[in-house]
Amino acid sequence: MTSSNATLQGADAVLDPANPFATPSALPYELPDFAAIREEHHEPAIVAGMAAHRAEVEAIATNPEPATVENTLEALERAGQLLGRAATAFYNQLPADSTPGLEDIQERIAPQLAAHQDAIGMDARLYARVKSLADAAEAGTLALEPDTAYLLEKQLTRFERAGIALSEADQATLRDLNSRITSLQASFGRKLLAGANEASVLVTDESELAGLSPDAKAGARAAAEARGQDGWLLEMQLFTHQNVLASLEDAGLRARVQEASAARGATGGENDTREVLLELARLRAQHARLLGYEHHAAYIAADATAGTTDAVNQMLARLAPAAVANARREATELAKVGGAAPGTVAAADWSYLNEAVRKERFNLDDAALRPYLELERIVHDGVFKAANLLFGLSFTERADLPGYHPDVRVFEVFDAPEPGEPNTGLGLFLADWYTRESKRGGAWMDSLVSQSHLLGRRPVVVNNLNIVKPPAGEPTLLVWDEVTTLFHEFGHALHGLLSDVRYPSQSGTSVPRDFVEYPSQVNEMWSWEPEILRSFAVHHRTGEPMPAEWVDTMLASRIWGEGFATTEYLAAALLDQAWHQLTPEQVPTSVEEVLPFEAAALAAAGVDFESVPPRYRTTYFNHIFGGGYSAGYYSYIWSEVLDADTVEWYAENGGLTRENGEAFRRKLLARGGSQDPLTSFEDLRGRTADIAPLLKRRGLA
Repeated sequence: MTSSNATLQGADAVLDPANPFATPSALPYELPDFAAIREEHHEPAIVAGMAAHRAEVEAIATNPEPATVENTLEALERAGQLLGRAATAFYNQLPADSTPGLEDIQERIAPQLAAHQDAIGMDARLYARVKSLADAAEAGTLALEPDTAYLLEKQLTRFERAGIALSEADQATLRDLNSRITSLQASFGRKLLAGANEASVLVTDESELAGLSPDAKAGARAAAEARGQDGWLLEMQLFTHQNVLASLEDAGLRARVQEASAARGATGGENDTREVLLELARLRAQHARLLGYEHHAAYIAADATAGTTDAVNQMLARLAPAAVANARREATELAKVGGAAPGTVAAADWSYLNEAVRKERFNLDDAALRPYLELERIVHDGVFKAANLLFGLSFTERADLPGYHPDVRVFEVFDAPEPGEPNTGLGLFLADWYTRESKRGGAWMDSLVSQSHLLGRRPVVVNNLNIVKPPAGEPTLLVWDEVTTLFHEFGHALHGLLSDVRYPSQSGTSVPRDFVEYPSQVNEMWSWEPEILRSFAVHHRTGEPMPAEWVDTMLASRIWGEGFATTEYLAAALLDQAWHQLTPEQVPTSVEEVLPFEAAALAAAGVDFESVPPRYRTTYFNHIFGGGYSAGYYSYIWSEVLDADTVEWYAENGGLTRENGEAFRRKLLARGGSQDPLTSFEDLRGRTADIAPLLKRRGLA
């Protein structure tokens, strides 16, 4: 391929020096210069980056000198910086502010990147050099620092999982599988985004919106106008159960929203995802078999803290019966309010009736709470305040630094200064709160620059949410789930910002998938901390604090609703395992079999409770078919065992204090992936994790 700022020389791309990715960004902390980056810059930079990386790896592989840490391990860590700059910026923007052009680029480069990684992972010369270091360390002739020894161990594992031991014929097959899998994942994401936009519910009769708060109604009006439609547009969030269902009084509209949400990806037409996901499941199973694993789930678990699918299955099976029983008890309470037969609650009505129970039992009402949950106040007097009290961090907005979209805000993060020293710039935090047609659903964190002492880099991290944007000049008011999501995603951001490691591949969130959610889940606790909650829960117009009795009631009511929350989550996690514990021959062959397979899997696991559908149904389960959580969605509950135990550790040691924050930072967040993450946990807790706090929190004890 050629473009206006790239030329090809044989198989190598030479990047035009005018391309913004050609050299490291001159902006603070090497923040990508988004003001200069245009769509046409991405592809030539990534292609040139792959060529440069190949040349660097070739030099390492053919080095006539014996392998050393410096000329092999550290050289591999230093290699690929152009590719890293270009690919990181591209894959940050793709889900956050996509365009048809960016999606086309992804479809072209995804198989190329897969082939590029395969070439490195299957390079026998590189493997021999790394293996020689491992042999020397084992023989006692090479002394290694602990982080370097762990890097060496993980590097060997990467080679083995990349297929280094396979025959040439099997390696060729594996390359083909990897290429096709990455293309299908891109296709799934593209169809899902288009399908979600297509599924949005347009309301033309304002009376149907009774119960919806004025600010939410204004946001729906603005969303319709943005798409050139007349009325109010209820846009789809990624998960099954849409937030608006808690407020809408019109049962018919609630049913329309629920039906539109649950039908995504299975409506026929070009945005139907079933054919793609079936092929993905089959190819992943073939990939795992080729590498010697029973199925894809076994391949994933082997490189996670879980270790085996048996461990995953046992945990999910232990939790599911109690969770469903709890949800059925909640349904009985809801049915009383709704005047229905015991236990018969439509999925579309659950949130609405749940609000009625909250009002009756706890005197809580989401609509009444919203004026006290204003975004700016929550960010500054909640999320940032907790980070200051725990870790001494402070935040200064940098309007002079560009984001990749006008909605993106950039904050410089400062560490607590030593006595007599000035504040130290720690890194940058980018906040992208609002939903838009070009952004996929959900919430996530990305790293634009990974902290590394080897490369002399400080971190730049991004948080994405999907909050409905109010009309200009109006406040952004949240529901409570969005508040906890803010804290959750900032927990990921802290993992990146407080990283203190030598090697970039060990930075921040570079830990196993079933550990990465742990620090972010811990950070959710501060949304409930009375000191923090009372700080940010202030009426956006009057400045009056949320009534103390409301705060106390919120804290007292946390256990209510855990049956629903745990059951919908476990149903999704069990679906993930059901699809990915199939052999190639067991994967359904017809799109018509997808939903029956889903129903059978839920029934077999005992979570087929019609009132509480899975948090994500198969056809719009982006975590596992479009993202990086395939066979790993169990990670949230696995990590929550560590999280709940850590919440108890905080309580046992005095709660929200700098001393506790520094211990959590030093022993866990700063370590990143520089050692076995469970060692980091045990260093903090003084023992292995206990599941009892999780069972108590979830109402399952």
